[in-house]
Amino acid sequence: MKVSQSDFIQVRGLRYHIRRWGRPDAPQLFMLHGWMDVSASFQFVVDCLAQDWQVIAPDWRGFGLTQRGPADVYWFPDYLADLDAILQHYAGQESVNLLGHSMGGYIAGLYAGVRLQRINKLINLEGFGPAVSQPDQAPGRYAKWLDALRVAPVMHGYASEAAVAERLKKNNPRLTNARAAFLAQYWASETSSGKWEILGDPAHKLINPVLPKVDEMLACWRQIHAPVLCVEAEDTDLWRWMGGKDVMRAEVDRRIACLADARLVMIAEAGHMLHHDQPQLLAETIERFLADQKT
Repeated sequence: MKVSQSDFIQVRGLRYHIRRWGRPDAPQLFMLHGWMDVSASFQFVVDCLAQDWQVIAPDWRGFGLTQRGPADVYWFPDYLADLDAILQHYAGQESVNLLGHSMGGYIAGLYAGVRLQRINKLINLEGFGPAVSQPDQAPGRYAKWLDALRVAPVMHGYASEAAVAERLKKNNPRLTNARAAFLAQYWASETSSGKWEILGDPAHKLINPVLPKVDEMLACWRQIHAPVLCVEAEDTDLWRWMGGKDVMRAEVDRRIACLADARLVMIAEAGHMLHHDQPQLLAETIERFLADQKT
């Protein structure tokens, strides 16, 4: 495995953990993880990259080794502002190559449509956004949020690091024993009681009271002029939160059509955690795109 190192920097009042692989003078590639994940999740893809890259991957606020946010719910504008500060810290005013998976891809797409000059190339790994919502869902959404605030959320504990690895394999049956064992040590930590707890703020489990606005996301996407590589897993379960299998295909295609310069690549024999399932194939796809070759 390629060795990573940890930086801890101040980002908007929080102590942020940034994982870095590669030489400091190598070309930069920023990677953004998804919900209930951590930066170490990209280890397998980084190991498969053929070119020398300085890969820079933060743990989002409230995940991994990054400090938790001060509020009782997490807001997407904070992720955008955190990313803006992180890119400024590591890249100054230079344009960057930015990759995001799932929630990280959603954040990256919004950001690329706001900071147009900041993005050289964008890689979206199944970060196609949430299901379409309707205004008449708002009353129920607010009520559900208020009810949830009455009981403090908790993260489930595990008896051992091996039990954490088994939980990861339950989430993704394609995950090998070795990869599950590697991820478990970064996904959870041992407490003073001897239990292993997930390194994620329980507040992430609370529903956000504000309905996701897909139309606003697509308005940002329409502003993106950088080339975009959209990567989808052949056996994805995106349909679970995008309105069902019948709806998903047409909806994903509708969203990608909003991008001025986009290409879609399908990764075979992979689920939503495609960077775990097919890291070699994904790394090759990423590097072809970044080299501006046909993907």
